[in-house]
Amino acid sequence: MTALIPVNTAATPETGAPDAARVLEGKPVSNTWNIYASADNKFFSGIWESEPGKWQIEYTEHEFCHIIEGESVIAYEAGTETRVQAGDAFVIPAGFKGTWEVVTKTRKHYAIYEA
Repeated sequence: MTALIPVNTAATPETGAPDAARVLEGKPVSNTWNIYASADNKFFSGIWESEPGKWQIEYTEHEFCHIIEGESVIAYEAGTETRVQAGDAFVIPAGFKGTWEVVTKTRKHYAIYEA
């Protein structure tokens, strides 16, 4: 039997930020706790949080998100916006282009599959 992998943030996170050329507003510094990666590195999961800011996104992967705290706005390149907050769960499909705006510090569980 394979042991379950607990989700916690006791480990030191990786600190990062979007590429400066993609940042549209603010200084969105983020912390990421990569908790699990499959042997082939096509599936991984963890916790991500970011300070307020807005940046361009372009997904090559499929990502399931569950917002733990905070509020963000995800906008399609064509202009349609979706506001997400604590308790919301959604999928961003591969090929998505638009922006991610962290309105208030946002923390999410994520599960990503890269085909």
